[in-house]
Amino acid sequence: MGRIEKKLSDSTTKYYWYPGEKQEWIRAAVAVGVGAAVAALLMLMTHNSVAAVVVGTSATLAMAGFNFGRRDSKALAGFLGMADKAARRAAIGHTGRAAWRGLVMGVGSAAAAVLVINLSPEGWLYDWLLPVVPAVVCAIARQIGLVWEKLGTTVSTKGPAAEPAKAEPAKAPPPKAVPSDG
Repeated sequence: MGRIEKKLSDSTTKYYWYPGEKQEWIRAAVAVGVGAAVAALLMLMTHNSVAAVVVGTSATLAMAGFNFGRRDSKALAGFLGMADKAARRAAIGHTGRAAWRGLVMGVGSAAAAVLVINLSPEGWLYDWLLPVVPAVVCAIARQIGLVWEKLGTTVSTKGPAAEPAKAEPAKAPPPKAVPSDG
């Protein structure tokens, strides 16, 4: 839960509560802004509304998917110790937020598909392939976000790694005697 503090006077402060963190809302606004800017730029360059909408929604969903993947990766790191009651409660909270992110990704992908279908002319490419492109880009970006967050983590060990045991070369079995016809 985020909070905005507004100082009204020396002794009075007003608090505004909103769901999520301010940084995540800013990232969402940046994703929408980048998608709109890419769509507008492509529309100016190509005068093709279908291409502009597909690329613009793909850019928005790529940034959102990457962000959701990073957040899901951070939440998954909290599932390691599930022995006590507090850890299970935290896991339920993480699961609820992950379900919310999944719902947002699904609704965003569906909205992009509906937008592309309604703008496009008739045809197999416009009706079946292009509406799916933003959703696929979003899913791939989410996976990249999951991996990206894990790349920054390190694992420590108690001591130096042991050298692997050297195996002796395998001996060839003795040749079998071949009976002679003599």
